[in-house]
Amino acid sequence: MREAVLYSNLKSGIRCDLCARRCIIHDGETGFCRVRIARDGKLYTIVYGLIDGMAADPIEKKPLFHFAPGSQAFSISTSSCNFRCQFCLNYHSAHREKPVGEQLSSEDIVRLAERYNCSGITYTYTEPTIFMEFAHDTAKIAHERGMFNTFVTNGYLTPEAIDYITPYLDAASVNFKGSGNKSFYNQLMSVPKVDPIFTAMKLMKEKGIFIEITNLIIPEVGDFGDDTKKLAEWTVENLGSRTPFHIIAFAPTYKLTNIPRTPVEMLEKHISIAKEAGLEFIYSGNIAGHDYENTFCPKCGFKAIERFSVYLKSNNLNEEGRCPKCNTDLNISGVKWMVRGNSQQRIF
Repeated sequence: MREAVLYSNLKSGIRCDLCARRCIIHDGETGFCRVRIARDGKLYTIVYGLIDGMAADPIEKKPLFHFAPGSQAFSISTSSCNFRCQFCLNYHSAHREKPVGEQLSSEDIVRLAERYNCSGITYTYTEPTIFMEFAHDTAKIAHERGMFNTFVTNGYLTPEAIDYITPYLDAASVNFKGSGNKSFYNQLMSVPKVDPIFTAMKLMKEKGIFIEITNLIIPEVGDFGDDTKKLAEWTVENLGSRTPFHIIAFAPTYKLTNIPRTPVEMLEKHISIAKEAGLEFIYSGNIAGHDYENTFCPKCGFKAIERFSVYLKSNNLNEEGRCPKCNTDLNISGVKWMVRGNSQQRIF
């Protein structure tokens, strides 16, 4: 257990200022995420270094398609989350009543990343906001060793949390579900409001954190074309038309096993909507072999990066991360960690 960062003492209790819920926590109690406890006028995190999940993954698995393509990321998480998604893929970890895991130091994590030849560390699986202190300390060491740091996040961070992690965070995959529909977030995710996510993304963009967006489409309960249009248009206006935008197919899980997989036709409908809104780099997810897994130059149409599922088959970008045919900027970040050529060809 370690004292938390970013909290305020109020007459009504201790307010946690890490996520947009800003829970008021009374002595001896925890916040919504279950991993921050108030004791004697202080707030503590009970998951500092308590690692519940870790693996070496392709960066494309996050998914991050335009950040350090072809590289490997060492992924870590702790238990719990500040959302309660009824379709969570990692519910066994994210929805634990009490956290579990192996106690590791930030130095341990960086050494493991080095051992597995990873170029950076991704804070993922559950929600990095709820283990922000450990992510911050680990990310600092990783940067000192020349590694990148990325978040896979629901985006429910406060401006204070973004300021805290900004010096060490290179990129973020911000995950939407149901196109950010307010009722969907309230009823199926226990999230009271979605506006803080958009505020957070604008601030991350201003701070120089590279952003990719994912949008999970769920048949019957999360298929909102109008909201996809709004989300795509907002992205073009506030983050730029070349922001990578992933439209992800749902697979039955957790409390929504009665809902079928997202049909390819439904996914393609949302891809068309996003395209009409002006986005230039739109990707399909969880549909292995779909042509929208690849990166095409919007100017000359050249297939700059070829993928299969979350694996990179060939990276044809030039050394600057631009189109090799016409030298168009393809909005590739983390070029110094990029792996060119057939970096993951061995899996086929």
